[in-house]
Amino acid sequence: MNNPKLISAVRCIPDFPKPGIQFQDITPLFNDPECLRIMHDETVELYKDKGITKIVGIESRGFLLSSAIALTLNAGVAICRKKGKLPGKVVEENFEKEYGKDTVCITDDAITSDDVVLIHDDLLATGGSLKAAYDLVQRFHPKKVYINVIIELTIEGLHGRRLLEQYADVTALLRI
Repeated sequence: MNNPKLISAVRCIPDFPKPGIQFQDITPLFNDPECLRIMHDETVELYKDKGITKIVGIESRGFLLSSAIALTLNAGVAICRKKGKLPGKVVEENFEKEYGKDTVCITDDAITSDDVVLIHDDLLATGGSLKAAYDLVQRFHPKKVYINVIIELTIEGLHGRRLLEQYADVTALLRI
């Protein structure tokens, strides 16, 4: 993948959200309609023949492409949010991330055992939030689960891909 147009649009914000973090900001990718189209089209191309029936968009930047991809693939969207943000009955998973602890939730009727699920998020670093989303999705016993991100950080010491590949196929539009 590593489309040059997309790579040139990503900007690094030093010391965000805390000192020492080199935040890879994808906001410019969504500001530019050409970049947005490229991300959409490349993701759809990767999954068009996989039988995807649900896209799980992870809060919050995973929401941004999920619906467009779902419409093109004729799939539904399941929203994966932080604790306390979804109405009704939810299934939840606790996890640790690079700079704290968190909980992700999906409504208890969002996924069925007949679904083929694509979990979509903006970034793969250590893999903590994506692994929590994967574990959460697995509670619904879907037929198959795939994982897709916009950016995978390949910095030494980050082993997100290694963590996740033992459970699901992982794709990234950009590896930085």
